[in-house]
Amino acid sequence: MDKKRMAFAGSWYPATGKECELSIKQFLTESQGLLAGDFVGGIVPHAGWYYSGSIACRVIASLAASNQDVDTIVLFGGHMHQQSGPFILASGALETPFGDIEVDRELVKNIASGLDVRMWPPKRFPDENTFELQLPFIKYFFPNAKIAVCGVAPSFYTSIVSKMAVREARALSRTILVVGSTDMTHYGPDFGFLKAGDGKDAVDWVKNENDRRAIDVMMEMDESKIIARGLENKNMCCPGAAAATAAACKKMGAVKAIELDYATSFEKSASDSFVGYSGVLYSLS
Repeated sequence: MDKKRMAFAGSWYPATGKECELSIKQFLTESQGLLAGDFVGGIVPHAGWYYSGSIACRVIASLAASNQDVDTIVLFGGHMHQQSGPFILASGALETPFGDIEVDRELVKNIASGLDVRMWPPKRFPDENTFELQLPFIKYFFPNAKIAVCGVAPSFYTSIVSKMAVREARALSRTILVVGSTDMTHYGPDFGFLKAGDGKDAVDWVKNENDRRAIDVMMEMDESKIIARGLENKNMCCPGAAAATAAACKKMGAVKAIELDYATSFEKSASDSFVGYSGVLYSLS
């Protein structure tokens, strides 16, 4: 079976299963730990594990805690422009330090059927931290689940693709969970974004104003607002993935969002350039 090889192991996250497990066990003890709820999906950050792995881990672990039998994880991500077309991993498997995750070929074929979605084999699939940083968590907490990996742009088409994923999963009697990957504001000279000056004032503005506006619309589960807010305020690097997750979770019956945690890279490494990270879960009740 062809597989998409790891590109970030040993740099953005540990290279071996043993090292990954040690990190995961530590992440589970941090902040308030897991959230309890009837969750169907969530939004995770995708920086190196040192910076945002704790939040991503605890979102995915919270999903696992309330969902024992899951056939397929639908993973949305991709650093994409408004004009970019959606793409999906067509076949094969994704390599992780815990073993491979098999692609749900039947589901991805049905998602792409009738839509303008590029179907890419493993050897052509891009090296995307938005996807790969989540894969060890998914394999660890859902060892038997398959996966559907889809890149979605911040455009109206995102809602169509995400709802198609839910519809086709139902048609195939698949039990799915949805994970969307985005970081928040990229602030400072490294990113060419200096709207609030520098120092403490800049950090406070990112935390309490710019990222808060983005989190608020993710909590509202309004995919149109998510895309608009991300594009207008530069406070989501992958608003398409966040919007797709909210739209899919609503179609699955989600009625409430819960914020798990928020942090910035500034807390780990104080710098004029820093990034925000948020974890959100979508619940049926």
